[in-house]
Amino acid sequence: MALQLSSNTPIVAGSELVLTPDALRFLHALVERFEPERQALLARRVERQARLSAGELPDFLSDTASVRAGDWKVAAIPMDLLDRRVEITGPVERKMVINALNSGAKVFMADFEDSNAPSFRNQIEGQLNMMGAIRKEINFTSSEGKRYQLNEKTATLIVRPRGWHLDEAHVLWNGNAISGSLFDFGLYLFHNAKEALARGTGAYFYLPKLESHLEARLWNQVMDFSEDYLQLAKGSTKCTVLIETILAAFEMDEILFELREHIVGLNCGRWDYIFSYIRAFQQHSDRLLPERSQVTMAQGFLRAYSQLLIQTCHRRGAFAMGGMAAQIPIKNDETANAAALAKVRTDKEREAGDGHDGTWVAHPALVPLAMEIFDRNLGARANQLDALRPDVQVTAAELIAPQAGSITLVGLRNNLNVSLQYLAAWLGGLGCVPIHHLMEDAATAEIARAQVWFWHRHQAQLDTGERIDRSLINRLLSEERATIDANNVLKLHADQLKEAQSMLQTLFFGETFPSFLTLDAYRSLIAKTV
Repeated sequence: MALQLSSNTPIVAGSELVLTPDALRFLHALVERFEPERQALLARRVERQARLSAGELPDFLSDTASVRAGDWKVAAIPMDLLDRRVEITGPVERKMVINALNSGAKVFMADFEDSNAPSFRNQIEGQLNMMGAIRKEINFTSSEGKRYQLNEKTATLIVRPRGWHLDEAHVLWNGNAISGSLFDFGLYLFHNAKEALARGTGAYFYLPKLESHLEARLWNQVMDFSEDYLQLAKGSTKCTVLIETILAAFEMDEILFELREHIVGLNCGRWDYIFSYIRAFQQHSDRLLPERSQVTMAQGFLRAYSQLLIQTCHRRGAFAMGGMAAQIPIKNDETANAAALAKVRTDKEREAGDGHDGTWVAHPALVPLAMEIFDRNLGARANQLDALRPDVQVTAAELIAPQAGSITLVGLRNNLNVSLQYLAAWLGGLGCVPIHHLMEDAATAEIARAQVWFWHRHQAQLDTGERIDRSLINRLLSEERATIDANNVLKLHADQLKEAQSMLQTLFFGETFPSFLTLDAYRSLIAKTV
């Protein structure tokens, strides 16, 4: 049966340029071939989580020990990906795409996932923007008449499709929603791969939320199949995998091996990684984390994972990319802005000194700072593949050791405030919003709501000794709602705030831990016409 649009699919201008008959035939071929295996892998995730919740702890796999011990490397890396010292990320919104490509960063990761609310309009318009970006035809004129267009020299474009767990509910196969991953990947590859190759670049992807090397194997099969179908050169489709789940950290060698003809590196997806830690150990009261501001890359399980990622990647000839700096400029407070930039500088100096080949920023204003640090560290080199880090010896216990710290009233309030504002914005079609001088996306919001669930579930205490119970959370949530109503910087709609508050109360107090905030919220989003 051919793919069908759902009955409530909104009309989006330009969709006929994206959902062409040939593109849909390719998408159908992908879905028909790979959807059963995707479902099997998602079921495997549920089974693994059940074992973790029953007390099992993750460890390096015994049946893939030969892969870890083997002397192999990934395939050659394309010229325009050899220098990735600073990458900027953001949603696939038109103005953002232009500004990011013009930012001076080496790479722009155009995001269909965590910084994008996946309304059908956003997905289709994002694909149109990608087509325009590849062909250097994209432009934008603001309501004030300011015109935006691409510079002659721009960042290399990499696209992040949605993770394996996310559906595209507006396109059906056998009556069921298809994979959001295949929808985003397939349409981008179909419309742009040959054009990109003709222009001296290629179809490059960031692959998110993998939890095992078997999920990497599925991506490898998808890429091989797609290259055959579209008559692309073997191995010309390239990817970087985000190591942003605690389980994937134990299979980094295996993930590189499965994708060795396509992969060019791994990335420390720090925010999702923190969330994944909470999700994996949701029933382990001894693995409580302090408030988000105290969970840093310089210590504990995060330090161990970043060091192991560098060592693993460089041994295999792959890049080890650093994590996101979520800070944004604070224009009306020079002291606060200086403090924020100092945090970014410390973080990026740590990454460059440890051996990372590049790093991420969320705002164009941070590109020069990050670039200056990596320029100074790299010198004449394009990367640090020669930093093999033989000194690193990371154990399984170190990869899961919780960080020490406290939970303050301010920290709890911040989690509630960020959860409420972000979810309300997401329900309105925005996936990336500035809150308290940080660029918040789905990953950071996931940490905020997950911590509240965990603290309530395991009867955690504030540093004052007060128990974090339902009464306290509801009182503070109502107070934060009142604060937002009084000073609604994001101009959030009252109905969206009300829905977000109700949804969060369900998320915070449920007996079971909701695996992803965006799964529950997506059902509401697709009922709207945003």
